[in-house]
Amino acid sequence: MGRILDGVAIATAIKEEVAAKVRGLAAQGIRPGLAAVLVGKVAASEIYVRSKVQTCADLGLYSEMITPPADITTEAMLDLVRSLNDRDEIDGILIQLPLPAQVDAKALLDSVSPGKDIDGFHPVNAGRLQAGRPALAPCTPAGIIEILKRSGIPISGQHAVVVGRSDIVGKPVAMLLLHQNATVTICHSKTRDLGAMTREADILVAAIGRPGFITPDMVKPGATIIDVGINRITDRAEFERYFAGNEKRAAAFAKRGSTIVGDVHPRAFQLAGAYTPVPGGVGPLTIAMLMANTVRAAQMRRELPRRGL
Repeated sequence: MGRILDGVAIATAIKEEVAAKVRGLAAQGIRPGLAAVLVGKVAASEIYVRSKVQTCADLGLYSEMITPPADITTEAMLDLVRSLNDRDEIDGILIQLPLPAQVDAKALLDSVSPGKDIDGFHPVNAGRLQAGRPALAPCTPAGIIEILKRSGIPISGQHAVVVGRSDIVGKPVAMLLLHQNATVTICHSKTRDLGAMTREADILVAAIGRPGFITPDMVKPGATIIDVGINRITDRAEFERYFAGNEKRAAAFAKRGSTIVGDVHPRAFQLAGAYTPVPGGVGPLTIAMLMANTVRAAQMRRELPRRGL
């Protein structure tokens, strides 16, 4: 079993750095601000957004949680975003997905000012990222790079294989790895002989959204595995497929009726030189990088010098 890359510890360190930057900006009369928009009442999303708002408070950032009704129209949402774009005390705008079916999510995300797009989803930021210019990068991909760097995992000259091609994780993490001088291969569910590709990876990023998709026979011994997947399983037979013999997990599963598994089969980690666990790996970095992006947006909007994150 390889070395565990502790996402919780790395996220804590990043938050401490963000808090220090917030204190430095406060000395200049600046308080970075985040507006989190949650449409309707979705219990899981509400918990997630509230945790972001609470993290802002913990780190000294200003935040607002805006909760439009579930039946809101696209035009009304566009008006809301336009008002947030115009507010100087708001540096970052977060629109929690998914949105109700009647709301045009693409139009809404595209309406966010690129300078306040702390999720890094806007086409302008995607283009800047590809061009290697200063941009707000998507939080999960940026967090993956931080995990690798802060864990002393070499990137330059390594062969990185990314399994997954989403605009949120797969494509941007491939671009960020390329900017760190990795040789990058992007694969997906339609890739022929996928295992032959993944077995060549020094760094294997699994972001395909399928539980246990990367099996032990697909992993090069000693590789670094970054498991982005968060898949909830409730079926006992499926649980046994991944966690047979794991008494601690079995007890938790019996109590809760569910557990989390990543996109990598847990037995594949036995071959890794280092890996991110699920949970406790990539997940905690997402909120930490969201806070870092909010501060970065505040600095970029005011053309202030930036160091580090």
